[in-house]
Amino acid sequence: MSGTIRPSSLGLRKIDLLQGLPAARLDAISRQCGWRHYEAGQRLVSREAADRDLHMIVAGSVRITSYSEGGRETSFRDLAAGTSYGEVSALDGLPRSVDVVALASTVIASLPPAEFRALLREEWIVNERVLLRLTDLVRRLTGRVLDLSTRTVQRRILDELLRLARAGQVEGNTARIDPAPRHAEMASLVSTYREQVTRELSALVKAGVLAKDGTALVVRDLDRLRSLAS
Repeated sequence: MSGTIRPSSLGLRKIDLLQGLPAARLDAISRQCGWRHYEAGQRLVSREAADRDLHMIVAGSVRITSYSEGGRETSFRDLAAGTSYGEVSALDGLPRSVDVVALASTVIASLPPAEFRALLREEWIVNERVLLRLTDLVRRLTGRVLDLSTRTVQRRILDELLRLARAGQVEGNTARIDPAPRHAEMASLVSTYREQVTRELSALVKAGVLAKDGTALVVRDLDRLRSLAS
């Protein structure tokens, strides 16, 4: 269950947008924020919601995602403690375009839009960081559109599998992904269906590229996976 908690300027020191601001400034911002705790699986923000705050992740992690009318999920990215989300609605005043779900026990400090815009006017370093973040968002979305329009589902699954392998335990030409990715979660990340992910991973197991090992997924031949992804 979610619940309100007491403000803490110490928590705001971890937020990347606020790095370097004086302690007195952080104290003032902490008092302007609403502070809440969420459990894993709780929805923090709903698409089309009236909320317009800037939300700063003091602890925990969240997933930025969206659901179609048929219930199909498309995930955009995961955000860890020290980052924030909601800048766009806080700036333009329009409804939310995505859903946000807690991946772990999470603490959020929410700054109202009027205070956020005042902060941008008064602190140029924060303004600059927001501009860079919005620029990065444009580049990410452009890349996502390019991927969806030019790469097959199979290629997108291979690319995601290769990314997970590189982030796992790599030893020589093998990699261990532990825990193994959930097929539904992987499907949401590459904009396809769980059944398609299951078929592609099963084919890679039969081809000897992948192997299951308890809760882990083992890439037995990284070079071949790279070749297939290219």
